[in-house]
Formats: sequence, C-alpha cells, structure tokens
Amino acid sequence: MLNNEKIQEELKRNGFKLTSQRKAIIEVLMEHKDRFITAEEIHKKVLQKHPKTNFSTIYRNLESFEKINIIHKTNISDNASIYELVCNDNHHHHIICKKCGKTEIIDFCPLDNINNSLKSFKLIDHKFELYGLCDKCNNK
Repeated sequence: MLNNEKIQEELKRNGFKLTSQRKAIIEVLMEHKDRFITAEEIHKKVLQKHPKTNFSTIYRNLESFEKINIIHKTNISDNASIYELVCNDNHHHHIICKKCGKTEIIDFCPLDNINNSLKSFKLIDHKFELYGLCDKCNNK
C-alpha cells in the first residue's frame, strides 16, 4: 500500500502541491484501504474534514491521482466508478465485493495461461477483475 510519504513524493514529482483538499482526499482513501469507494462516498467523508470542498474538486483530483498511478479506478455493473489507493507496485488483480467494495488481491495473473494462445494480437495492456460478495455481505 502506498504510504503518505510516497504519495506526497509522487504528487510533487508530477507537479502537484499537497493542498488541504488533496490531503483530505488521500486521508479518506487511506481510511478505506482494502476497499473500493465511490467518488460520492469520498466527497461525503472529505466534507467532514474540509467542509467547503465541492464534488468537482474531488472528481478532478481523482482523475489526476489515477493518471499518476496513486489510485486504481474500476467500474461496477451500474457504471459507477469506484476508487482505491494503489496497493503495491507488483502486477496483480482484484476480486471485489459488489455490495461493500471490499477488495482482495489475486496474486497471480490469469492472463499468463491465455497469452500463449493469442496469435494475431500483441497484447499491450490488460485488466482482470472478479466481482462477487465477500463472506460478510453474503451471510446477510
């Protein structure tokens, strides 16, 4: 998981200042590690820390954070985007609870088995995520 120091270094390296609003967004994301969270949820939590933050500020910062690889963005079935801090630098994939957003890392790449059968394509990127219900949500 990226820590505060690494995030600040990455922001600075990419020409971003650590504003109080960015700091609040990062704090919210760190408080929800191991779980994807919507921009709306982030906004609600940031308002508790920085009351005058508008939603467009949240969204613009999330887009910037994604571009510099501080956060991971994915979509759930109703096309709502969800966000999580990048958990590590190693290539990995996720399984995501569709109800609460809890996430777990899949430590292997399923594409390794598929890649050998791809003959007419040179693969340059991929995304592999599994969706389901965590034990807690499944037992409710």
